[in-house]
Amino acid sequence: MHIHILGICGTFMGGLAALAREGGHTVTGCDTNVYPPMSDQLRALGIELVEGYGAEQFTFRPDLFVIGNVIVRGNPLMEAILDAGAPYISGPQWLADHVLQGRHVLAVAGTHGKTSTTSMLAWILEQAGLAPGFLVGGVPLNFGVSARLGKVEPGSAFVIEADEYDTAFFDKRSKFVHYRPRTAVLNNLEFDHADIFDDLAAIERQFHHLVRTVPAHGRLVVNAREDSLKRVLAMGCWSEVTRFGARKEEPGALRARGEPHAFDVLRGSLKVARVEWPLLGEHNQLNALAALAAAEHVGVAPDIAGRALASFGNVRRRLELRGEAGGVNVYDDFAHHPTAIRTTVNGLRRKVDHEKTAPGAPRQRILAVFEPRSNTMKLGAMKAQLPWALEEADLAFCHSGALSWDAAQALAPMGAQAVVCDSIDELVKRVVAAARAGDHVLCMSNGGFGGIHAKLLEALARR
Repeated sequence: MHIHILGICGTFMGGLAALAREGGHTVTGCDTNVYPPMSDQLRALGIELVEGYGAEQFTFRPDLFVIGNVIVRGNPLMEAILDAGAPYISGPQWLADHVLQGRHVLAVAGTHGKTSTTSMLAWILEQAGLAPGFLVGGVPLNFGVSARLGKVEPGSAFVIEADEYDTAFFDKRSKFVHYRPRTAVLNNLEFDHADIFDDLAAIERQFHHLVRTVPAHGRLVVNAREDSLKRVLAMGCWSEVTRFGARKEEPGALRARGEPHAFDVLRGSLKVARVEWPLLGEHNQLNALAALAAAEHVGVAPDIAGRALASFGNVRRRLELRGEAGGVNVYDDFAHHPTAIRTTVNGLRRKVDHEKTAPGAPRQRILAVFEPRSNTMKLGAMKAQLPWALEEADLAFCHSGALSWDAAQALAPMGAQAVVCDSIDELVKRVVAAARAGDHVLCMSNGGFGGIHAKLLEALARR
């Protein structure tokens, strides 16, 4: 089959393209952002890429057009497809029909931690010899790729990051309702995606649509701390439920005892696993519990899963150290929601304090550099939470370019601790002027952030 993918350079659609190519399909595609690294990855797979959405691409005459959720009415190629009555399908539906059918799908949903938890789960299954397929919204360092088919046979495992964002302009259901998992992780649930959801209740309804697709012999792995998930299950639940993260002993639930980098996993009062790994932060500890509970559903004992996590290498852009210059470390992270920003800063604080070796040495500073780039943040829906999100940072630097709201006003409660700049170059100057040897500069964005990491390292080296 020849498929032509509209919006091919997004993480999800790029992964879908790789899976289709690995499965023997002829794949071409187009996007408005055809540039490395995704363009290099796709071309290396033999996938022809076209810049833009010109209607002339209709002459490729593929068997099927696969439509990404970035495509809207008025797109020239999409209009040509509609006018001609040519066959088209959403990316999630194509994946369900051609990759996931007949497999044991393990879907990881949640506002935060989807990419990390999906990567952990895939690595656990890999170490257990199951050779899982996977599609992750990032690049797990253990695998070096964001997607692969894995062992393809009836009932074989496929791990997928399950996004609640809408499917396509013609299908406003969340992507994850197409995946029909037998194991579904509900990692957490907060308000997000203010561009498509009116309120938290609307997202809870979509999560319940996912719950409705899990069979009676399936398993729901649910964060015990989330009131929003309790409301989701109260709408109806027909599957086995395994809870994780309870703060006190709870029958059947998994919980942690110990620090996030070295902890026992308990079921009730019984120790079932031990995890010792390089990751820090309570959010990663919770992600690990979710991954263990999901892996158990495909036959991987918790103690084996816990040992597998010792060699888990995390995901690119998750507290990824990009370099050091002038005694200053510069990190890159994908955090963009206020809760994710807070947990990321906390994770770095734990990391810095954990690695401090000299007794009595001064507390090392964290300089948080961020841009409110997601659709939700651009709308200002969560601007009031930013001071809370950044309170563990010693200094905060915000890129305010293209915002429709006043970032300086939103960060005013932080006083002189916060700096707002409307250009990347000015932001770099202010960060470099403030940074001193021993500092940790944490850059957070769900985009490329204007190449700020390289610019900071270059400027710090010249200083």
